[in-house]
Amino acid sequence: MCYNVLKIRSDHMTIDWDNLGFDYIKTPFRYISMWKDGQWDDGKLTEDSTLHINEGSAALHYGQQCFEGLKAYRCKDGSINLFRVDENSKRMNRSAKRLLMAEVPEEKFIHAIEEVVKANEAFVPPYGSGGTLYIRPLLIGVGAGIGVSPAPEYLFTVFCMPVGAYFKGGLTPTNFIFSDYDRAAPQGTGAIKVGGNYAASFLPGEEAKERHFSDCIYLDPITHTKIEEVGSANFFGITKDDRFVTPLSPSILPSITKYSLLHLAEHNLGLEAVEEDVFIDDLDRFKEAGACGTAAVISPIGGIQTYKDFHVFYSEQEVGPVTQKLYDELTGIQFGDIAAPAGWIRKIKA
Repeated sequence: MCYNVLKIRSDHMTIDWDNLGFDYIKTPFRYISMWKDGQWDDGKLTEDSTLHINEGSAALHYGQQCFEGLKAYRCKDGSINLFRVDENSKRMNRSAKRLLMAEVPEEKFIHAIEEVVKANEAFVPPYGSGGTLYIRPLLIGVGAGIGVSPAPEYLFTVFCMPVGAYFKGGLTPTNFIFSDYDRAAPQGTGAIKVGGNYAASFLPGEEAKERHFSDCIYLDPITHTKIEEVGSANFFGITKDDRFVTPLSPSILPSITKYSLLHLAEHNLGLEAVEEDVFIDDLDRFKEAGACGTAAVISPIGGIQTYKDFHVFYSEQEVGPVTQKLYDELTGIQFGDIAAPAGWIRKIKA
């Protein structure tokens, strides 16, 4: 397919690359493919941003849907990087398997993402702007039906948009508050990336913002004594004896960013890196803390409002030195300025 790149460039010149938010921006092309009668079709790029599905689709009534989030990064030489895209594919298929949905073959998943990025190449923010091209793969159960059962057909789509920092202010410490709400149930769907997990977070997140916090922190649903997630991101802390610690729980979403930071903390910064329980009455052992994920990258935590008091980590105004080093290492790899571990980067080829 021949893309009218000149027209795209003309249309997007009004984008302020240095001040992008994390908002939906319609880009020209997206990918769509259908699974029917036990197999996927070839898929195609389309300019239609509206999904046309049956009113009885299981995604609408019973939440049979899952999604992913990843980014494309403009490098200094003008090339484009994808970061650990194979891990996104694996995670989406774990979600699909849990919900009895048709899995998307890894080759098809990666091909769709590459096609969407190439077709919308003009919307990948320039190197140095801090912006990225956010990519959203989505898998939903569709087709005529109304009974509580898996859908007869599945729709896989990938769309994208240029974005800036998820939390306003970029790498600036913000404050959070413990929530009495449960993010996920034991043995539930907390460890897979499904929309219902996020819809349930709207109310507690809004209540946190009304109290002037960035978001809320969810505790383990059984005892409410251990940190699990920070809003829609994973928690990490740096102990006073230089250990990188992130919570361990079967109801936490396995963040690709978190596991990347675990590797970098150990191999690049020389820290002991572990997953273990993070008890809310033992926050004094941390000298720094943060939230991490594809959208947030790293968001330093200045302080947490606990049930007893307001606990401050490194600072409410300044980023801790270890957190800053982790951010620099991770983003340096993503933007191609630092050599990546084998298999982490996939170049987009024109």
